[in-house]
Amino acid sequence: MSAARREVLHRPVCPSRRQAVGSDVGGRIGPRLVLALLLGLAAVAPASAHDGKDHATPAATAQGATPSVGTASAAASAAGSSTGSSIGTAQSTASSAAAPARPQRLADGALLLPKASQRLVGVRTTPVERGTVSRAIELPGRVAVDPDAAGRVQSTVAGRLEPGLRGLPSIGQAVVRGQVLATVRPSVDPVTRAGQAALLAELEAARSLAAARAARLAGLSDTVPRKDIEAAESELASLEGRLRAVKGGVAATEPLLAPISGVVARVEAVAGQVVDARELLFEIVDPTRLRIEATGFDLALAARIADASVAIGGRAVPLAFVGAGRVLREQAVPLVFRAKGALPGSLAIGQPVAVTVRLDDAAPGVPVPASALVRSAANEPMVWIKTQPERFEPRRVRTEPLDATRVRVVQGLDGGERVVTEGAALLGQFR
Repeated sequence: MSAARREVLHRPVCPSRRQAVGSDVGGRIGPRLVLALLLGLAAVAPASAHDGKDHATPAATAQGATPSVGTASAAASAAGSSTGSSIGTAQSTASSAAAPARPQRLADGALLLPKASQRLVGVRTTPVERGTVSRAIELPGRVAVDPDAAGRVQSTVAGRLEPGLRGLPSIGQAVVRGQVLATVRPSVDPVTRAGQAALLAELEAARSLAAARAARLAGLSDTVPRKDIEAAESELASLEGRLRAVKGGVAATEPLLAPISGVVARVEAVAGQVVDARELLFEIVDPTRLRIEATGFDLALAARIADASVAIGGRAVPLAFVGAGRVLREQAVPLVFRAKGALPGSLAIGQPVAVTVRLDDAAPGVPVPASALVRSAANEPMVWIKTQPERFEPRRVRTEPLDATRVRVVQGLDGGERVVTEGAALLGQFR
């Protein structure tokens, strides 16, 4: 083996070339990397001059090839690193674009809420306009009974309570007028009961004698005057009537009847209970004919009432004014209203309600649904305004009642804004 060939075989491999080859094996070979490798291989091959003459010795040629290989390896490493950097940048950009947007609270208090979050929260908005609306005030009230649609069942005598044929009624059971709810068997002391038994025996004996005398006179009708026969018959009939009355009084029971048709609202009776006279046992009401009794502090308010409403189950029930009491009740004037339609069956007698009374004078303002009104961190009334498709701004307002489901904004809104009416309470939870 020649010295030149031995020198080439034992020549150490350049570290940069080893790194380029390792990088090529471990990663993907891009077009630039393949081109750099081909240029490096071409540089390793011995260069030939024209006319078949070499311009350098083999050793010089090998020594000159080493820098060429290092240069090619450096170029390949640079190309690989450039390609990897480009791929990483593209992947980071794609991941940034694929990441979902999140709600963000800005420094001025506004909220950036993406459409996906708006649908999740259930945000609904409505435009509002300024106008002239009637003034209203809110009064405390309670549910009361209509005197024509309520009844009480009481016993007139003292005695023992016995169930009727259908048993004792329960709360919520529907009854009809005249239905027997229970019976009361009067309680009699032993002395009175003994006197009634003695009177009953005396009347039985007298009736027997009167019956025998009337029969004897009827057999002597040809010789006895007609008036004596009629007198005997009349005495017999009188004794029989007295006997029936005494028997009926001894074994009589008092039936307790339903005074109206409705629903049993109160039950204070059990089987076998000993009750006193005038004791309340049952209370019946018609749930469709209840009244609302509000409390006012000015009797002149009754002359200014246009109409009223009460919020029940998320909807406003219109009310008609019936009248105002002239006697103060707990230093207040009772104002009675009745529903223009049927009240919901979910109301209970004595249940507190808020009555919104609309007066006969008007004032400028912006009507807003009451559901849009929320409280800020400082416990101030505010609403959320939608200024852009994904931007919401809080707005402090001053309001007055308008009706059972709306308020009148007197300060804070100019009209033309789009106010959040559903989901407003959840917008303040984003931080």
